[in-house]
Amino acid sequence: MSGHSKWSTIKRKKGANDAQRAKIFTKIARELIVAVKAGGPDPANNSSLKDVIAKARANNMPNDNITRTIKKASGAEGSADYEAITYEGYGPGGVAVIVETLTDNRNRTAADVRAAFSKYGGNMGTTGCVSFMFDNKGVIVIEDEDGEIDEDEVTMDALEAGAEDVTVDEGVIEIETAPLEVGAVREALEGKYAIASAEALQIPQTTTALTDEKQIANMRKLLDTLEDNDDVQNVYHSWDEPEALD
Repeated sequence: MSGHSKWSTIKRKKGANDAQRAKIFTKIARELIVAVKAGGPDPANNSSLKDVIAKARANNMPNDNITRTIKKASGAEGSADYEAITYEGYGPGGVAVIVETLTDNRNRTAADVRAAFSKYGGNMGTTGCVSFMFDNKGVIVIEDEDGEIDEDEVTMDALEAGAEDVTVDEGVIEIETAPLEVGAVREALEGKYAIASAEALQIPQTTTALTDEKQIANMRKLLDTLEDNDDVQNVYHSWDEPEALD
């Protein structure tokens, strides 16, 4: 749920330990709650909820958890109201960072995000200070570690479903769509291919390489601190992360 479209980020999430997995489930539960409150509990009539449910299943969230969260969000007693707030800023070495949050206490979240930037050599900026450096794209990732998928076939299937572009690299097929089309393209492909993830992401137009070891260490700590915060849903950045971190 962090970084950009690079497969290294998804691989890191796949290897998450139990504590990290619990945090991922907490974040997805908030997305489920927001989707239910915005469009109702029936995924057949709520495309946003349908997309979040697919995301939950891709992250191996138990069906009981999904059902319980939806029921709680749609019940008379309701659940916490979460507000979507996006923060922008710069990490060490001028790396552009976007932090998307869902929070029930904007003062707490703003203070936490600001403190993380400050502690690790960055600074939180104003709305719009870095978002123009990113493109909002739908990204669908299909695993093909054994190389068994016919590249021409999956490309044709994806384009026919409405995708804009398809790239293949090291056993990973990455399909790019318009942000609002990612759900429809995912549905068209999921019966035939094993989809590892499908969601709208902020993709950096250019990346920033860091060579100073202290800046690299601080950038890693900044991302880890933000990702560990339960209020933070997604962290996008322009850091050209070294291969060694995969």
